[in-house]
Amino acid sequence: MKTLMIYGATGYTGRMAAEHAKQLGLNLVIAGRNVERLASLAAELDVPYRVFAADASQLQGIDVLLNFAGPFAHTAEPLMRACMASGTDYLDITAEINVYRLAEQLGAGADVMLLPGVGWDVVPTDCLAMHVASRVPQPQSLKIALQVPGAMSRGSALSVGEIIGAGVMARIDGELLATPDAQSQLLDFGDGPALCAPLSFGDLITAWHSSAIPNIAMFVHITGEAFPEGDLSLLPDGPTQAQRDAHHARAVAEVTGIDGMVARSVIETVNGYSYTPLAAVEAARRVLGGERRSGFETPAKLFGVGFAKTIDGTQITDY
Repeated sequence: MKTLMIYGATGYTGRMAAEHAKQLGLNLVIAGRNVERLASLAAELDVPYRVFAADASQLQGIDVLLNFAGPFAHTAEPLMRACMASGTDYLDITAEINVYRLAEQLGAGADVMLLPGVGWDVVPTDCLAMHVASRVPQPQSLKIALQVPGAMSRGSALSVGEIIGAGVMARIDGELLATPDAQSQLLDFGDGPALCAPLSFGDLITAWHSSAIPNIAMFVHITGEAFPEGDLSLLPDGPTQAQRDAHHARAVAEVTGIDGMVARSVIETVNGYSYTPLAAVEAARRVLGGERRSGFETPAKLFGVGFAKTIDGTQITDY
């Protein structure tokens, strides 16, 4: 039986994923840097654990590594390189665009699979991009916007800092370029136009590979208390179950064809923090089962346009 390692398993989302993987009966090893927290969770789940920093390789006997330890700017590269050295397929849940750029670069010569973004984002948006692209002959441009509701976890807040630090970019005629003068735009998630600010998520890489649309721009619509301020280390691990249940997640994709035809589709899912561990573990389960290709991959291209909807509570509406 093939073995899954969840790295960062004692974090807010990693713990939910480890519990879900155990419930599914996967052959699981948990890992991270905090021996006390790991030992406690391993005893609770009755699974083995390994303690190591992301720059060390302890992947012997591991077929798939699922990385939940952010900010991923610090963990993704050493773990990807360790996976390449040990023959282990790499998955993570990041939205940080520079991790996708790295995976794209490393994947060109990799014998293992590098599959970042198997949570929310980018599973729903990647599948949405492929879906809406199919609605227009010769699609030429794509706009994707995320709607971020409710409270944010400490880990996500730290990752957002990495995303903002990367600067604003867009895909223009197939090339990823800096667009510091990009303006906010009105996009409709189903309730009327909402002002969305430009921000560079991993979809600028994944949507290009999945849909082949040459011009792609990314945006975000913030509601409520989504972007916290102050000392981020003082934030709680993440929203409570009740807070997650109160806020579904949505994204919109709008595509324009070469003839000017415009199509818009909206995807709605359960809260992103509830969606991520389910989608990530399902992706890992499929990879363990043989659904894999060497090199850089995207969720929708590997698992198909319907992958996002395999998570209960997910629907796509066309406009």
